[in-house]
Amino acid sequence: MNDRRFIPWLALSTLAVSSTTNGFEGPQQYPLGAENFMAGALPPAGDYVIDYLGYYTGEYRDHRGDKVPGIDIDAVFNAMRYVHVSDHRILGGDWGFHVIVPFVHQDLHIPNPSLAGDAIFGLGDITIDPLIIGWHFPPDWHVTLGLDINLPTGRYDKNDPTNSIGSNYWSVEPIAAFTYLNDAGLEVSVKAMYNFKTENDETDYRSGDDIHLDYLISQHRGPWAFGIGGYYLAQTESDRQNGQRVGPDGTRAQVIAFGPALRYDYKGMSFIGTWNHETAVENYFQGDKFYFKFIAAF
Repeated sequence: MNDRRFIPWLALSTLAVSSTTNGFEGPQQYPLGAENFMAGALPPAGDYVIDYLGYYTGEYRDHRGDKVPGIDIDAVFNAMRYVHVSDHRILGGDWGFHVIVPFVHQDLHIPNPSLAGDAIFGLGDITIDPLIIGWHFPPDWHVTLGLDINLPTGRYDKNDPTNSIGSNYWSVEPIAAFTYLNDAGLEVSVKAMYNFKTENDETDYRSGDDIHLDYLISQHRGPWAFGIGGYYLAQTESDRQNGQRVGPDGTRAQVIAFGPALRYDYKGMSFIGTWNHETAVENYFQGDKFYFKFIAAF
């Protein structure tokens, strides 16, 4: 199996959207929409490097979906991901692991003149996954399971969300992804995740667990592929501080996004660009997210 399209699936942790007004007390550790083409297909045994460069801009929406004046964000982020797929097999599937190291430049504005309010740059929350298993079911189906662990390595200031990049809590995220790709080049990919969060021990605040997924429908033509993709997030538990529910609805976040996606493969490398526009937002930022992704095997 040496098709260059089988370049890995992912669970990336990076983009910080830090604000205690968010449906999450810290940043959403997984940057929604990071995965699209071949999201469920683990590549052949080998070593891979993926670079994610992104830009996000958005304005905060409350539990009714109304814009909250004065709360907005602009962020540029870059994450390097190393993936190793071994020759070993577990339960009949190929075994691999990965590590992701993100850096973020964030400019968050909130209506509080006592806070710094300056743009910051630094290391975000690192992600590791020691257990990635991928199966291939010829001719059309591919399935990958994983277990991401998000580490609280990013900069955090409990008194100033504009000066925070990290979340200051651990989280564990089971992942299930699949890809359908037929001989005519039609692809359908979905990557579903459930995020279990621990409590922030500096604020006694626990953001509610959430379910989220990335999706794509695309058509492959030679080295090119194009389609429509996006993401969905719904918080399944209320936020709590000191054991008490926060806000009138537990500040449960929700967002849906969609937009175009384009891929080009060249000599063992892949170049991917996407744009996602967000809608149906509650207790979350609403805006636009752009990705450029470079993938190479070595």
